[in-house]
Amino acid sequence: MKDHYAVIGNPVAHSKSPDIHAMFARQTGQDIVYDRLLAPLDAFETTAKKFFREGGKGLNVTVPFKREAWKMVSPSDVSFGGVVDAEAVNTIKLVNGRLVGHNTDGIGLVTDLEQNLGFLIAGKRVLLMGAGGATQGVMHPVLEKRPDLLVVANRTLNKAFSLVRRFQKFEHFTQHGISAQPYAGLADSQFDLVINATSAGLSGEMPPLPEGIFEQGALAYDMVYGRDTPFMVFARKQGARAVDGLGMLVEQAAESFFIWRGVRPLTAPVIKKLRG
Repeated sequence: MKDHYAVIGNPVAHSKSPDIHAMFARQTGQDIVYDRLLAPLDAFETTAKKFFREGGKGLNVTVPFKREAWKMVSPSDVSFGGVVDAEAVNTIKLVNGRLVGHNTDGIGLVTDLEQNLGFLIAGKRVLLMGAGGATQGVMHPVLEKRPDLLVVANRTLNKAFSLVRRFQKFEHFTQHGISAQPYAGLADSQFDLVINATSAGLSGEMPPLPEGIFEQGALAYDMVYGRDTPFMVFARKQGARAVDGLGMLVEQAAESFFIWRGVRPLTAPVIKKLRG
């Protein structure tokens, strides 16, 4: 009988995760089945636990349930990728009857940036837009790469301040610290790496970034994938290199696959295939 995995979210029909994990399984000779699992907005835990009771081995968790997933696994079970600080889980594995949580988003982002795109974070001025689960999940791995500074910008400044306070203990990874700013406060700043961790691109919008935000040779990275977002268009007009988050999607999936199966798949052919 094949081991059963799934991605759980709401909505989830658009997810490419089943295609990605099917390619990983063929490539590595793993005998698994991987589905999409739609959870009602008020019944994530019930749906997830039912999946495991019925024999499921692992779940990927997508919006809007990553914080609920973090709450569902006990802190002692979460020990990978700064999950305790991120307060967000995107990968759950059943281990000896216990649900063990991980967050592979940050690893996926950093791997895509540094290995696939050749952009090293060390010594760079980094701007992260958004203060929700996507930003929370990548803060620790980005900081571990020792940027010059890290600024979190958000429309609701209090949320950005709260997030920064939670990660303040990792400030020693940076040369010039971690801070929170309103978008208007960025007018006189320039960054080498600007990451859009908001969902604005999904609705054809973009955060209110001022012009002149990109340093020469800057990279603009949108976590949204499969479309040329307004943020990416804006960045190119400002002279920056702009990329979407498809590579991050595949790399975080590969990390999940490794956690579940103990085998690390090759990601380059999968990214190439998805890009068509």
